[in-house]
Amino acid sequence: MVKFAPLKITQMSTSLQEIITGLKESLEKNLDHTRSEFARLRAGKASPDMLASVMVEYYGAMTPLPQLANVNTPDARSLVIQPWDKSLIRPIETAIINSNLGFAPSNDGETIRISVPPLTEDRRKDLVKKSREEAEHGKVGIRNLRKEANEKIKKLQKDGLSEDEAKAGEDEVQKLVDAYIKKTDEAFAAKEKEIMTV
Repeated sequence: MVKFAPLKITQMSTSLQEIITGLKESLEKNLDHTRSEFARLRAGKASPDMLASVMVEYYGAMTPLPQLANVNTPDARSLVIQPWDKSLIRPIETAIINSNLGFAPSNDGETIRISVPPLTEDRRKDLVKKSREEAEHGKVGIRNLRKEANEKIKKLQKDGLSEDEAKAGEDEVQKLVDAYIKKTDEAFAAKEKEIMTV
């Protein structure tokens, strides 16, 4: 979490501090969400996160695969899924095939194995594009949080907060927003490098 020095104004209202604290928490959640979306994008290395979005029908309910099985990576190019209930082998296999992740699972009656194929140049470019879109979604979220925080500060000002405190609050909001946009850009740059590294 990004740490900032408290505002210079010592008499800052507790309501204003609550807005800043709430904004920090929301920005951190937004960044975590963006990073988890990046983790789902396959970068050539096998990762259990690749299957996090796969939904399996289990007793009539669509259930996330990680809630029904252990997903391990014995090496950089393969995934092994061990269902807790052996009767789920077929439904899990079908769900993986239907998830459009481009995997061809095989099973031995006990476990499901997936060989993660190396990425083609076109696929890498496509993944970078998807990563850039996720980063942009993250930044839109950050800007929306800034707008909400600034609206709350304006409301406080109407309710008697001094102009100096309101300005200081808005400056603090902008500092936080700049810091989290930078962190989102850094996370995207790391993901792009990971995808493009052959």
